Amino acid sequence: MYAIGSLLVVVALSLLITRVATVILVATGLSSQAARFQARSAFTGSGFTTSESEKVVDHPLRRRVIMTLMLLGNAGIVASASTLIIGFQRLGAHSVNPGFRILLLGVGILLIVYLSRNGRVDHWLTRAIRRVLGRYTDLPGRDLAGLLDLSGDYAVTEMAVKEGDWVAGRRLGELELRDEGVAVLGITRRDGRYRGAPVGSTVVHAGDILVLYGRAPALNDIDHRPAGPEGEKRHEEAVARQRLLVGWEEREDREDRVAREDGVVR
Repeated sequence: MYAIGSLLVVVALSLLITRVATVILVATGLSSQAARFQARSAFTGSGFTTSESEKVVDHPLRRRVIMTLMLLGNAGIVASASTLIIGFQRLGAHSVNPGFRILLLGVGILLIVYLSRNGRVDHWLTRAIRRVLGRYTDLPGRDLAGLLDLSGDYAVTEMAVKEGDWVAGRRLGELELRDEGVAVLGITRRDGRYRGAPVGSTVVHAGDILVLYGRAPALNDIDHRPAGPEGEKRHEEAVARQRLLVGWEEREDREDRVAREDGVVR
């Protein structure tokens, strides 16, 4: 039983490691989908050759992350195999039934996979990892940060659009992303064509890659927002949060203006 528990811990840690790597890769400018694919590919040693792989090799921080994942992935596979063998060998008369062990192992892995794919858990875990990295590391900002003079929690990111996403098959004007405090800087079509500063009539298709600018929590929410009523509800909540934020910023500006005027009068 201890061996099975150890195996489940190894699997959970493996998923956590790839999630941390994904957050770091996203922080360097990769889309969340590409970052997740590259992290899992490196950790499992799949070795896919894609255009994103070239972007990883050409970037020093991304390259270090991928190299670390390769080393940890090999160690994780060895540890998993070892614990699995230990868990099922030398079954004595008083040992737990092998069938029950297999069932317990299967249920445990399914539970871990379910939690890793759950949108709420993923959102919470990503935010927690970002806070820890921001507090205990000097993780550099995105590649475009220097050009746009980003500060605070503002960010530029690529978002790969998939079937079933809230933005897929809709016009930018219909999405009203501006009301959420998010600007669309450009769109890369599936065939490689790039459209900078797209207008409201531009339609977003599955397979497109959007370049978005805004607060990191808002960008992450849009990236994980599903189509349908739930997506519309989350959009309305995001708009309400943005209005509160804008109101707070306007009050702060008024207070600063009054303070400056008072200083001039004195």
